[in-house]
Amino acid sequence: MGQSTETVTPAFPCCVPHPHLSDQVNHNIAQSQIEGGVFLEDLAPDTVLEIDTKHHRYKAVVLGNGLALISGHPRYCPQPTLVGIAGSTWGGSMLKLRFVGRGMHLEFHHPEYHTPIVTSRIQEIRECSEARHARMTSLA
Repeated sequence: MGQSTETVTPAFPCCVPHPHLSDQVNHNIAQSQIEGGVFLEDLAPDTVLEIDTKHHRYKAVVLGNGLALISGHPRYCPQPTLVGIAGSTWGGSMLKLRFVGRGMHLEFHHPEYHTPIVTSRIQEIRECSEARHARMTSLA
């Protein structure tokens, strides 16, 4: 009997550790796959997201190219404000570009501040239906 040379492909290739990254970085990447989230490039323009963090509920209207109208923070964006969404972090300097992820912190660039705004930990992300978005817009 000959030996098999068949390669076994992992069921979840996204969770295979990268040999050149630290255990913590590999853990964070795998955790973001498990907890879920959304890449902004995968959303159509005018998609509305509700992003619940530990301390606030944000509403973000995705405009494309990393831009969004965001509101929901009493100091930084009480009214819809045009921002550039950099992505999400795990609380450090590593950024998952243009990604909004559960268990992570949203980072965006505000026109009135020199340093990025980093939210508290994201607990939930929802895409608003068009009917709900219309109601929210009419109430504003």
